[in-house]
Amino acid sequence: MTTPHIVVLGAGLGGSIAAFEIKDAVGQNARVTVVSQGDTFHFTPSNPWVAVRWRKRSAIEIDLPPVMARKGVDFTGVGARRVHPAENRIELNDGQSLAYDYLVIATGPDLAFDEIPGLGPAGETQSICHVAHAEKTAEAFEALVKTPGPIVVGAVQGASCFGPAYEFAMILDTELRRRKVRDRVPMTFVTSEPYIGHLGLDGVGDTKSMLESEFRDRYVKWITNARVVKAENGVMTVEEVAEDGSVKQTHELPFAFSMMLPAFRGVEALRGIEGLTNPRGFVVVDKNQRNPTYPNIFGLGVCVAIPPVGKTPVPVGVPKTGFMIESMVTAIAENLKALMEGKPATAEATWNAICLADFGDGGVAFVAQPQIPPRNVNWSAEGGWVHLAKVGFEKYFLSKVRRGESAPFYERLALDILGQKKLKGSRKEPA
Repeated sequence: MTTPHIVVLGAGLGGSIAAFEIKDAVGQNARVTVVSQGDTFHFTPSNPWVAVRWRKRSAIEIDLPPVMARKGVDFTGVGARRVHPAENRIELNDGQSLAYDYLVIATGPDLAFDEIPGLGPAGETQSICHVAHAEKTAEAFEALVKTPGPIVVGAVQGASCFGPAYEFAMILDTELRRRKVRDRVPMTFVTSEPYIGHLGLDGVGDTKSMLESEFRDRYVKWITNARVVKAENGVMTVEEVAEDGSVKQTHELPFAFSMMLPAFRGVEALRGIEGLTNPRGFVVVDKNQRNPTYPNIFGLGVCVAIPPVGKTPVPVGVPKTGFMIESMVTAIAENLKALMEGKPATAEATWNAICLADFGDGGVAFVAQPQIPPRNVNWSAEGGWVHLAKVGFEKYFLSKVRRGESAPFYERLALDILGQKKLKGSRKEPA
């Protein structure tokens, strides 16, 4: 009898820990292979720090082949050109094919900069979505410090990852004050969210008033329900949309520096595959993380299709937070173990959310259980401890990947936070 072959497509925050946890779950009952776009793991949550040179790229990188080898996981860094689910194979970028019995898709997103003229590193705005982008952003930031001018930062229509936009705005403010040039750098936060602190989750606890208060304290202006039209010649054209969908006001925002998070879509290797992905290219999964059309395919992380929490004047996506991703990983590992043993796959992810948003000199944390309202837990807090927690999280996660460990982190962190801090629902906690 041939040993089943499980392929994990992607080796980022979700794919790497999925490979570890799946291997621990199935043991010798299956062969596990990781297909990655390159040999290097990058700790994406640290990109905002790289963008202001609080971290070097080398500090948040890990060479994956030796880690996977120690774990007993096969690895290739050539990347995937196309998935062929009807044939149970992946066409690799080097022209070869890799057959699988089970496929776990954890590719992360494709960054849709091209949907808005002038957006992204190839245009006139910066990005922190990839460490290479963050390095380029750091160069642009140093140029800003030498020649101060206005900043526009935020997230465009269709974006689903708002936390890093808030983080980066606050980190910019903190570093500019340290450089003694903040007084010459007016800042505007532009977001597709219907209100500050929505986060694609209709808010968590008191995130609305917390983040508005932070912006007021730091003298950051904001535009919500914003649709970015273009970035051209150092000016961003932004339409502020009314509740009925009409254009309430058009803003022409000059900028010397801008970082706007783009909308996400599925990667090219997946887009347009009927039955596997939705029109945006995200993988369709059921409650067990399985694709209904191809039940030997599982999906996790940012590449998974999740409907928005409700209708908004400007499209707003739902974030896939670390807590949610870890729960998806655990459910998939348990389901694959069951399938290897001839049992049905019944495990379900919890889809809760925990986030640590670092502001450089403080931060905001929130816990949402479940992630989509109404919730059993709806908690948020702020204080200097959040910055320290984010630093600790970075060190722990990098160490975890280097060692090939599969133990979940976010759920334990959530329990620790809720145990150490008095839970007051949607009320603001003291710093």
